Amino acid sequence: MISITRRERFTAAHKLFQQGWSDEKNMDVFGGCANPNWHGHNYELFITVKGKVDKEHGWIMDLKTLSHLIRSKVIDKVDHRNLNLDVDFLKGVMTSTENVAIAIWNELETEIAKSGAKLHCVKLQETENNYVEYFGE
Repeated sequence: MISITRRERFTAAHKLFQQGWSDEKNMDVFGGCANPNWHGHNYELFITVKGKVDKEHGWIMDLKTLSHLIRSKVIDKVDHRNLNLDVDFLKGVMTSTENVAIAIWNELETEIAKSGAKLHCVKLQETENNYVEYFGE
């Protein structure tokens, strides 16, 4: 088994908050991430797929196809958007980095499987120091 990883980037705004909580409680729990005027990040997204190398082509999956899938299913929907308000696959989701990574997995898993590869990991880097990795259920 071998894996390949494609990196993409996007910029987006969001805020962390619970609807049923007061503004004070949201600020106590989430700090500046609960700013009522939002805040943003320059995200780096790493999508890793795994599989067997196709003998005819010499690859697991065509990287152009992978890039197109990531861009059409994710990047075009999130780049320069408000994750809480503008993104269909994040409606009603607390937009923590963990939950965004899970939602991206759900957007890509089936499409990647159609290529014969298997989605192995979604790594979403929110800041220079913070990232999450999701490997599916």
